[in-house]
Amino acid sequence: MKKATLTLFSVVLATSFTIAQSLDEGIKFLYYERTKSATETLEKVVASNSKDPKSIYWLGQAYLAADDIAKAKALYQKALTDGVNDPWIWVGMGHVELLEGGDKNAARQRFDQAITAVTPTKGKNKGNPDPDILNAVGRANADGSSQQGDIAYGIEKLKQAQALNTTDPDIDINLGKSYLKKGSEGGGQAVEAFTDATVRNPQYAAAYFRIGRVYQSQNNLEYMNEWYGKAIAADPTYAPVYLAYFNYYKERDVNAAKEYLDKYVANADKDCATEYFVADYLYRAGKNQESIAKAKEMENGACKDYARINIIYAYNYNKLGDNASAEEAIKKFFSNPNPGKIDPSDYVIGATIYSKDSLMRDSAVALLQKAYETDTVRANKQMYVDSISAVYKRAKNYPKRLEWVAKSYAMSANPTNRDIYDYGEAAYFAQDCQLADSLFKLYQQKFPDQIYGPLWQYKTAQACDTSMTNGLIVAPAINYINFLKTDTVKYKPTLVQVNGVLAGYYANTKKDVDSAIYYLQQILVYDPTNPDAAKYIDILQKSKQKKSGTANDKEPADKTKSKTGSGKK
Repeated sequence: MKKATLTLFSVVLATSFTIAQSLDEGIKFLYYERTKSATETLEKVVASNSKDPKSIYWLGQAYLAADDIAKAKALYQKALTDGVNDPWIWVGMGHVELLEGGDKNAARQRFDQAITAVTPTKGKNKGNPDPDILNAVGRANADGSSQQGDIAYGIEKLKQAQALNTTDPDIDINLGKSYLKKGSEGGGQAVEAFTDATVRNPQYAAAYFRIGRVYQSQNNLEYMNEWYGKAIAADPTYAPVYLAYFNYYKERDVNAAKEYLDKYVANADKDCATEYFVADYLYRAGKNQESIAKAKEMENGACKDYARINIIYAYNYNKLGDNASAEEAIKKFFSNPNPGKIDPSDYVIGATIYSKDSLMRDSAVALLQKAYETDTVRANKQMYVDSISAVYKRAKNYPKRLEWVAKSYAMSANPTNRDIYDYGEAAYFAQDCQLADSLFKLYQQKFPDQIYGPLWQYKTAQACDTSMTNGLIVAPAINYINFLKTDTVKYKPTLVQVNGVLAGYYANTKKDVDSAIYYLQQILVYDPTNPDAAKYIDILQKSKQKKSGTANDKEPADKTKSKTGSGKK
């Protein structure tokens, strides 16, 4: 009997060891971002022990990694219904609620409940929560976009886990991801966290990779290559770094992109995502028909429900000029109830397609706004803002264009001449005269050798005082003339035109004959044979003589404002 009992105990022990080993394998597959392998492994683990909360939690994480929130939610809800009322499941449900955009406070209550349940009230660990649960809470808040989760709360729990467990690098990874959700201001702290992960485990390729991604987001190619290289050196089988290189090069060097894609395929799961990247490469290589054929092959096979097939169609049909098919494909993608993780670039291609349809421009802007909200890279955010303003420019909605150009300008730490020009031009077309004038004055101050400052101050004055009754044109016109005098040969036609405008203003609005004659005489300085100037000088002089009965030559009212020219010939 004793022998039978020992045998039974040995079987149970061996089974438990096998389950634990398989659970660790599933978690390891998630680390390598091999979602298909992780899901298959963890589903077997849960099938063999359906009441184990930790196994259920990690299977739900595999579903979330596959962007199947609904499946993860159903799994966790079933566990609770089946009586698996455990901190692991509470954290999993809170994670799902955050990704669904639910009540952050409700999710936090679940997290706090879980932490309290795993905090000993006596013994050597009294008051110290299980760091694995703390890490799971941090993971939940680190996941998703910057709009999802409670960043400060997640960081607090991860720092606590970091202090309690000084060896697990995954805690540092989640901490770094949390800092990145703060935007560019969190980049330095994120790198510190990822660096600590490399200290905890020098072979932890994900940490080096994450540092490389931070530098890539800053367009620092040298440091990106350094840290991606360290990731590969630490673990050549870590596929995500090859995918990152593929995505980097696919719009720059398709041959390099193909090299890294091949390495990715060799180390990644053979799943729909891998097939998608092959189709994406074919598009980038200009092989549109082959890319479309690959998408159709996926659609007719095991990947028929893979939502991103329509992204491939959208890119290719847009490139081929088939906007109707491109629009149909992108509408299918965004109307899919389970599209998976939507990348900011998906919103961009959608906006590109919609912006070509005058009836869909509002939808184009809405997609670009979503890209702006979900992308954490500052340079990308500014690109989306610029794209939104471009859509409004094409639609001739100048007030809305000005609103978005202003946002872009505010994001520029050191505005360039182009930044100032675009902002001023947007203000001009939106008829914000004061803003336009101030911006082009700033332009002239910073770039005095360029014509655009004086030119657009002049244009702004013309646009904002079309009747010229307020005299707004005078100072900008004289300022413009003074610039044009730097090259009287090149700017001869413009000098004639602007002096003519001033002559007309003084003759018709101000009734100042002497000043009108002065600016007509200036025309003859640059164009001595100009018949109109000579004719109107004669008319004005005769008119003056007729009114006064004399031929007195009065000094023109605004003559002194011009830097050169006496007005006497």
